[in-house]
Amino acid sequence: MNKPVLLYCYDAYCGWCYGFSPVIKKIAGHYKDRMDMEVLSGGMVLPEKPTHISATANFISKAYHNVEDLTGIRFGSDYLWHINNPGDSDWYPNSEKPAIALCIFKEYYPGRAVEFATDLQYALHYEGRDLTDDEAYRHLLEKYSIQPEIFYEKLAGEEYKEMAYYEFSLMKQLQVTGYPCVFVQTGELKFVMVARGYTGYEDLKERIDKVLVDSQ
Repeated sequence: MNKPVLLYCYDAYCGWCYGFSPVIKKIAGHYKDRMDMEVLSGGMVLPEKPTHISATANFISKAYHNVEDLTGIRFGSDYLWHINNPGDSDWYPNSEKPAIALCIFKEYYPGRAVEFATDLQYALHYEGRDLTDDEAYRHLLEKYSIQPEIFYEKLAGEEYKEMAYYEFSLMKQLQVTGYPCVFVQTGELKFVMVARGYTGYEDLKERIDKVLVDSQ
């Protein structure tokens, strides 16, 4: 390892990760010359059979207020419509497709994974896009100049799906049980957890700095 690696463990469907987005973007910007950045998807929502949004809407309808109050982020009305009107929603949340999309994206832009992950969260939690729908990604392909035909071919194939499931298994190895979670990797097998759950910028920066000093 040439540089330490900042590992951001997140899930596209995690509301607290959405609230953490401004913090991790700022952290990524601050340390971009001192650390490599890696984003791993957690596979938080992987039901054995499709499960309708009504199963979690009641919980989310209360929990999102806590995220807004602590982080200052806002959930969009198009997203909240599905939470407040689950009987009329056609959503069946599943973490698989956004995780595959992130794996594809990282091959194009390995240094911009944090940016893309936060874009996915904004697409869901603010714009109310259904991340199980292929069309939910089209606006991001334009933003990042990725050819749609190639992206959708990869999205439907097995190669990147296997990569996504490899990331899910890594989360188990790292014993990550909640999101967001941040590690600093200072050696091949040395991982130091610096955030479990939402953590403010100053606290997280202080912890990262300490790890970087201790590892020298």
